[in-house]
Amino acid sequence: MTSETFALYGTHEAEEQPVTLSAGRLSADLANGNLRTIRYNGIEVLRAVSYLVRDRDWGTYSPRIDDLTVEQGDGRFAVRYTAHCVGPDGSTLAIAVRIAATETELTFEADALSATGFETNRCGFCILHPIVGVAGAPVRVEDVDGHVADTVFPDLIDPWQPFKDMRSITHAVAEGILAKCLMEGDTFEMEDQRNWSDASYKTYVRPLALPWPYRIGAGEPVRQRIVLSIDDRRKGFASAKTAQRVVEIRKGDRSGTMPPIGIVVTPEEARATLAAKEMLDEIAPQHLLFHFDPLAGHGRAVLDDFAAIARGHRGSATIEIALPCVRSPAEEARDIAALMKAAHFSPDAIVVSPSVDRQSTPPGSKWPECPPLEEVYAAARAAFGEVSLGGGMLSYFTELNRKRVPAWHLDFVTHCTNPIVHAADDLSVMQTLEALPFITRSVRAIYGSKPYRIGPSTIPMRQNPYGSRTMDNAGHARIPMANSDPRQNGRFAEAFAFAYGIQVADAGLECLTLSALTGPFGLIAGDGEPSPPGSPRPLFNTVKALAGMAGYSWRECRSAVPSDVLALLVQDASVQSLCLVNITPRVQEAALGSFYPAGGGQGLIRLAPYSVERVRLP
Repeated sequence: MTSETFALYGTHEAEEQPVTLSAGRLSADLANGNLRTIRYNGIEVLRAVSYLVRDRDWGTYSPRIDDLTVEQGDGRFAVRYTAHCVGPDGSTLAIAVRIAATETELTFEADALSATGFETNRCGFCILHPIVGVAGAPVRVEDVDGHVADTVFPDLIDPWQPFKDMRSITHAVAEGILAKCLMEGDTFEMEDQRNWSDASYKTYVRPLALPWPYRIGAGEPVRQRIVLSIDDRRKGFASAKTAQRVVEIRKGDRSGTMPPIGIVVTPEEARATLAAKEMLDEIAPQHLLFHFDPLAGHGRAVLDDFAAIARGHRGSATIEIALPCVRSPAEEARDIAALMKAAHFSPDAIVVSPSVDRQSTPPGSKWPECPPLEEVYAAARAAFGEVSLGGGMLSYFTELNRKRVPAWHLDFVTHCTNPIVHAADDLSVMQTLEALPFITRSVRAIYGSKPYRIGPSTIPMRQNPYGSRTMDNAGHARIPMANSDPRQNGRFAEAFAFAYGIQVADAGLECLTLSALTGPFGLIAGDGEPSPPGSPRPLFNTVKALAGMAGYSWRECRSAVPSDVLALLVQDASVQSLCLVNITPRVQEAALGSFYPAGGGQGLIRLAPYSVERVRLP
């Protein structure tokens, strides 16, 4: 019998539940030695304070925690433990942690020491500020020289660091409540993590302009401390907000048209995709996106497979080409066009991007050698004729935001997203949905009304722009930057993808691609999954439903608790449906009374964990 955990997450391994710590009106969740969801009077102050160690590929260590003690009572709490990391060369790092809190002050300090020396890209604190209600809001930043600047959190996504050389940062949590975060032990700076679809502004230790990886010397102590202070200037006592049991859903003002849905086809999965044609036909996606990379050995045989799939597809097709740029772009584009002609593969659109642009260029790094994009796009125009030409990034919005393409040469722009770049726990993945409207709004601010596509965007990571590889995941765990993820196989992915569609509806996309058909990024189950081998994964239902809605009218719905339930009103010529998504592991109740005539119809609907419901309205 399939367990509920297995059905939801594609793994029998449930996440360890956090321990909620309270010191009067200040509370925090202790998870894996770090603090999440730090609240004052029920309002989120910080999304997290974490001590993180990153490897040379920006993978995050999962340290062993020893000697954990937790004490709380009398308006205080305290935590102590020692965390141990082991590098790939056997080197070791031990971090002694002490956390203490009262109602108005929280201190998190750490002493790291290596007996062997330890290589790392980053070792120290990360502080996450939330984005909803914070983006565009006033903030006071003190630098390491004592200079104070009154400024604002970025509203549109900042490609670089909005604040550097930081010592403290102060913002208003609510009217009359200020939160100051003091950082000691190193120089801190902030990056806008919405670039990677993280729902946070991240203040981190060690500026990116310094070399990485670097080595912590044997016997060299690394001491850091974070102090969060709450200044409650309100008169009298205001009780904390009580949890809202029922989520009210109401109609909003915005409206638009649901986008066409795509399926990505890689050379590795092309023949499996062709063999599963009946399931592809059942989904009926409007679009197929084929991936082609000459540096990976893709050639004529791959294009023959693509042509066979495209011939049986009733919709349109695009090929995305990672152009090597080893020779002149004109020569390389002509050679690929000749192979496509020989294979009788004639896609409706071409996306071309230099292969090197799939790798990130962090602040302080040198841009890799690459022909001007104007030359690349001109070469593609000359080689591929009058088909629609797209450009942008085959990687993520981060790279598109940092290397802005000359879009006047293009018919459309495109990028991907991935929710497990920095963290892979269930809550962090679902919270990335908050960042998507900021991403699409930032793209529109840069590229205006230019036709715009997103995808493929999946929970597993198809490439790592920030290191030499994606992470193998033979243990089916929840790990950042993994090239497979068990949640792709469970109801978690079904809910995530539908919620993704809701969050980007306002972008006016020309196409949205959320999966492959087969393989680790796909919709068909393999061995050892909740669904029988060869049958549809739960995500199949979402992609099929979204494809069926393409071209329908949608209207915004406002959720009283969007961190729990998201909704969208969709209508074709004759049927109006309310689509609801529970993006939490808990049962939710949604109040729909505003969608029904007074005194009649359905008032409440129960939503199972990570479920998608479609309610037909009168």
